[in-house]
Parts: sequence; C-alpha cells; structure tokens
Amino acid sequence: MTAFAAVLSRDLRLTLRHGADTLAALLFFVLTAALFPLAIGPAPETLGRMAPGIVWVCALLAALLPLDRLFGADFEDGSLDQLLLSGLSPAAIALAKAIAHWLVTGLPLLIAAAPLALMLRMPDVAMLALLAGLLPGTMLLSLLGTAGAALVLGARRGGVLLPLLVLPLAAPVLIFGVAAADAASGDLSPRPHVLLLAALLAAALPLCPLAAGAALRSAVE
Repeated sequence: MTAFAAVLSRDLRLTLRHGADTLAALLFFVLTAALFPLAIGPAPETLGRMAPGIVWVCALLAALLPLDRLFGADFEDGSLDQLLLSGLSPAAIALAKAIAHWLVTGLPLLIAAAPLALMLRMPDVAMLALLAGLLPGTMLLSLLGTAGAALVLGARRGGVLLPLLVLPLAAPVLIFGVAAADAASGDLSPRPHVLLLAALLAAALPLCPLAAGAALRSAVE
C-alpha cells in the first residue's frame, strides 16, 4: 500500500505541475456544451430534454483529452521501466494512474456538470439523477481510458487510435447515464440505471487494471 500511495502521489504531483491539461479538459467540457444552444436554439423545452445527453457526451469527450499523457510521458523518459521494477504489480500501477486521472479530470467534470446542466435548462428533478450517474460513470471512463491508453502505448498514431478504442467501450456508460436522468425527468425511478452503472464499475475495477497492466508489460518488453 505504501508503494501504491507513492505512485498515486507522484502522478497527482506531476498532473498538478501540468495543470493546463486539466484546465483544457474542463474548458473543452464547458465550451462544447455551450455550443449546443447556439446550434439547436434557446428553447427551454428542447434544451432541457437534450441536456442529459449533451452533458454526458461532452464529459466523455473531455475525459479523453488527457489520456495520451497518462503513460506516454513515463514511457518516453524511461520512468515507466522504473515503475515496473519498483515491485508494484503493473495492474496496481495502472489502477493508481486511473485514480489519479479521475481525481484531476473526472472529479472536476463532475463538479462542473451541475452548473452546466442548469445553463441547459435541465429540470431540477433530473439534476440529482444526472450527478448520481456521473459519479460511477466518470470513474468508469477513467478505468476504460487507462486500459485504452495502455493498449495503444508505443503504437503509431496512438492518439488517433485511443478514441476509436475507448468510445465504443464507453457506449453502455453513456446509455445508462442518460437513461437515469431521463427516467427522473419522466417521474420514474433512476435507481435501475444507476445500479447498472455501479455494476459496470464493479466489473471494470479489477478487469481494466489487469488488462492495462498486461499491455504495459508488453509495451516495455
């Protein structure tokens, strides 16, 4: 646990030194969502109906932005080799990277989602369901993104391959997250959809780090 905490702390410090990446993801999230009222019109009914989908799609795309640096910088300067020789398993290293990604990207997106949804005229009754879905959903996106970033590590045009790999895997997250907010808007319970997201998170928590760890081991050999 001490080695795991050290890797997590290291990644958080490095990310804070490059705070522009987090700021860029957050600004991308806000600005992309702000374009939708310009494209579809300012009608409150239309915006309110589409708000859950807009917030989720923008959050998904914004979460992809910092992923190319997740392992790339360590791979290029040799730090990844040192991490793998530290005695910590590759899966644990990948899990630490995923947690760091969520803390510096997923959590700010989650916090920014509420005022953004208000701007898009989302009904108040659906706000809590949106945030309840985004909590496990952003964690899932970090886990899936970590696995994808490890799989394309060292590949040509990895930055292009990464979204093509992660976006199809993230489709169920998007579907259930939007369905939870839509159910709340229709006076139905969002609980089944949030529980499905939690079940996906429970499945991804061991599987994604294991897949990422195997990919890391293969990339450095």
